[in-house]
Amino acid sequence: MQKVPEEWREREQDREMEQVVRTEQEQDRETLMMELTRLVQKAVRDSSWWERRGIDCSILAMAFISLPAAFLLLGSSQVACFVLGLLVMGVAHAVITVKGTHLASHGALSESAAWQRFWAVFFIEVCGSFTARAGVKAHVKMHHAHTNVIGLGDSSTWKVPFLPRSVYLFIAPLAVPIITPVVAMGQLKGQPLWAVVRTVVCVCVGVYSQYVLLRSVSGLDCGPALLVMLLTRAMFSLPYIHVNIFQHIGLPMFSPSRRPKRIYQMTHGVLNLPRNPLLDWTFGHSLINCHVEHHLFPSLSDNMCLKVKPIVSRYLKEKSLPYQEDSYLSRLCLFFHKYQELMVWAPPITDLVGMQ
Repeated sequence: MQKVPEEWREREQDREMEQVVRTEQEQDRETLMMELTRLVQKAVRDSSWWERRGIDCSILAMAFISLPAAFLLLGSSQVACFVLGLLVMGVAHAVITVKGTHLASHGALSESAAWQRFWAVFFIEVCGSFTARAGVKAHVKMHHAHTNVIGLGDSSTWKVPFLPRSVYLFIAPLAVPIITPVVAMGQLKGQPLWAVVRTVVCVCVGVYSQYVLLRSVSGLDCGPALLVMLLTRAMFSLPYIHVNIFQHIGLPMFSPSRRPKRIYQMTHGVLNLPRNPLLDWTFGHSLINCHVEHHLFPSLSDNMCLKVKPIVSRYLKEKSLPYQEDSYLSRLCLFFHKYQELMVWAPPITDLVGMQ
């Protein structure tokens, strides 16, 4: 008769011990993130405004400043000048619509909340032809908050499983300039009337402005002007799609109900690509070689992500946490050969979750 209470006591003690161990593990993980945050915050405080925001704002400003020369070059009858104008406009468009919209969505261009909202609307809607409300929600509130959590932030929006791998990786991205405003209009459903009107007006202003300038400044006819718009807007579409899938898909995936702590989630579910002068300039460090740093500290600018990169990588390696890096070509080969597994079939939940 006394065995039952004794077994109950032993089971209760086991449960209490498990709870203590689990609590200690969670405290350790919180301590890791807090300790790394203090190191990064110190580096930010010790940095000048030029390092925190000035460098990236200057790159965006140079992209805008280069546009008049691009419009004039596109009006030249010489093939070399025309091609140069095409390249200048394509690079400027990528800087503004990828780097600019990404920094603006995270409020990294200004410390003022009002200016943050203004830059988000300007870069995302006027320049990027998308809706700011839906863009910020999908990227910041879903992708960053739930990185690689299945059904929430698992990058599934980038998957088009009915497309063959060659079409998806090398042809379909060229349609991004056309697809983007179409998807934006679809995202307006359920939004307030003022937001719908603002988005429609801003997108139309952005697209029509480029068209009018190509007609009036470059002297192009309707057909050539539209073709130039498509070419310049699609110039970096391939690496844009590649980067968005390379750095998350194929890495550990997590269950919504049993997700790891933030520092484990980001270090296991995010990957850095190596330095690339062209993509570093057009897309920004936070999307290329500092993506781990960006997911750990999303409000930092591209240049600050680059500055804290040695701090983050050294700290993670000292604590035996993964700091994942791989080359662009290696990831491209992986996705080409494992397209069915990574982009068509549902991603499996990693065993990592059960270990947390």
